[in-house]
Amino acid sequence: MASANLDGIGMTSPRARARMVERLRAQGILNPKVLEAMAKVPRHRFVDEALASRAYEDTALPIGFGQTLSQPYTVARLAELAVGPRRPDKVLEVGTGSGYQTAILAQLAGTVYTVECIEALQKKARFRLYDLKIYNVKYAHCDGSQGWPKYAPYDVIVVTAAAWEIPDPLLKQLAPGGVLVIPVEQGPRQILKRITCTEAGYAVEDIEPVKFVPLLGGKG
Repeated sequence: MASANLDGIGMTSPRARARMVERLRAQGILNPKVLEAMAKVPRHRFVDEALASRAYEDTALPIGFGQTLSQPYTVARLAELAVGPRRPDKVLEVGTGSGYQTAILAQLAGTVYTVECIEALQKKARFRLYDLKIYNVKYAHCDGSQGWPKYAPYDVIVVTAAAWEIPDPLLKQLAPGGVLVIPVEQGPRQILKRITCTEAGYAVEDIEPVKFVPLLGGKG
């Protein structure tokens, strides 16, 4: 019974996950490791049971506390932009949320350090990842805009909420050659940005318009 819950049936089956991966490929996600991770991690385990049948649709889903689980394309795109062809040793994720992006990043990196300001959300995420036997994750309940200095520097930083500006503490926690992917409020819209730490400074690329919940300060 536990296996069926893990693998899913019907609209939550491995076949439904495979169709999602094919859609992601058609949408331009090309990194084979990212696609493999998206195929492996059961997205339906990261939403309430009432929403499980919609888990593999190309849509964001509510997870409580005014937060959402991003659509599959967005999760895959963040991972692809941040990780690239390498396997980073240390990844900082700002915004644990449901834990789904965390689970994807955990397939692609040595260790994921994930921070979340809403403690109840992170507790649920931690239980889900443990249940899925994903153990290469460390958790902190804190203000994500400040990062997690204790384990810095990071090869990759992924922010899963929109900031008004790029937080300076996150830039300072990037390793040389490290990559920060973050949605930033820019006028009436949000732009996904990729920042690379180079010898000459920080190289900033505007990637594409996105829509994320706001990056919250403090913790609750």
